[in-house]
Amino acid sequence: MPEQAKARSCPALFLTAPASHQGKTTLTAGLARHHRNLGRTVHVFKTGPDFLDPYILERASGNAVYSLDLWMTGEADCRRRLYDAAGRADLILIEGSMGLFDGTPSSADLAATFGVPVLPVIDASGMAQTFAAVAHGLSSFRPGLPFHGVLANRVAGTRHAEMLLEMLPPQLRCVGSVIRDDAMTLPERHLGLVQAQEIDDLEQRIETAAARIAVTPLAELPPQVAFAAATIEPVPPLLAGVKIAIARDKAFSFVYPANLELLTALGAEIAFFSPLADEPLPVADAVYLPGGYPELHLDALSRSGVTRATLHAHVAAGKPLVAECGGMLYLLDSLTDNAGVSGAMLGLLPGHATLQGRLAGLGLQSVELDGETLRGHTFHYSSLQTPLVPHTHARRASGPATGEALYRHGSIAASYLHCYFPSNPRATARLFQP
Repeated sequence: MPEQAKARSCPALFLTAPASHQGKTTLTAGLARHHRNLGRTVHVFKTGPDFLDPYILERASGNAVYSLDLWMTGEADCRRRLYDAAGRADLILIEGSMGLFDGTPSSADLAATFGVPVLPVIDASGMAQTFAAVAHGLSSFRPGLPFHGVLANRVAGTRHAEMLLEMLPPQLRCVGSVIRDDAMTLPERHLGLVQAQEIDDLEQRIETAAARIAVTPLAELPPQVAFAAATIEPVPPLLAGVKIAIARDKAFSFVYPANLELLTALGAEIAFFSPLADEPLPVADAVYLPGGYPELHLDALSRSGVTRATLHAHVAAGKPLVAECGGMLYLLDSLTDNAGVSGAMLGLLPGHATLQGRLAGLGLQSVELDGETLRGHTFHYSSLQTPLVPHTHARRASGPATGEALYRHGSIAASYLHCYFPSNPRATARLFQP
């Protein structure tokens, strides 16, 4: 058997929870930093589609954080990334999404597929002996699921910790109790956590979490897991000689690192620019406007005349422009935030969008373009009003309801859908080919 086909072993742990808002990201970041402080190489992955948690986890571990999802990224992509990480890392951590059994596929499905032991993080606030019932239910609901133990989070003190463990079955290990500490809590807003680059004291918060974990049994390395090799087809250089300009700043930061790597593997040259800084568009054959938080920067974007003029010239020349979610909102005539404040946007896509107080789109979806299918996800709080007729609609991964609209307007392709480019390199190349 060739050397590269042999399985690679590495300590690995899957941090999950019974629901969202249990403190998974804080503790995953703290655990990654604890081992990094000991001189270990730590690679962290995030389950499912997410742009916010990975930036926190990247700061904590010092390494890029990739998404793992059996549907969106695919099992082969997951297997390759875990195998590659096992060859470089002293520890692999995977942070789950929502609750352990939520979604199709779920965190439990991913953990079972790759044999990574799960550790539920349970917010123990407002409970005592019921902690044992929740832990028992998670550990026994799916027989055969590898289980490392449970962790009690946001514990009030020593006596509270004792009560939490009073009725825990002897075969179910508690790997620690982490005391509630606002100094390590990560701030949130409407789409999830506040972006890493906006948290001034993020390093201190991560170090505080690491210190809390260092005095628990969780600080020990988890068991070794064997990760098998995966065969991935080589990427053809379909974008050789194509230069792609990508918006990147606090308003436009929702980009999978795997997307950038795929564009480079396709042969594209990448250059970044900042609409918030009113930078001119670099000389480019195509533009990528990813999602983000344009609604938080209405004034700055409204005043970015240089960026506006160069993007208008790009589109007038018939060059491709691909916009996702927040990037699409930036193309509109105007955008209104959730306080009712409106700002003029680029005026390249007719219409207006308004932020609202509840989710308007959520879930895994795929879109077919020219006979090729790209997979991705949607997650937004805004509603769009436009006279444009959709070019096509995405399809949901589950359920019969229609997915997000995709608009074609001249050389522009825009949608709320965030695409995972490695899911179909050929379809991705067609989006950006001049």
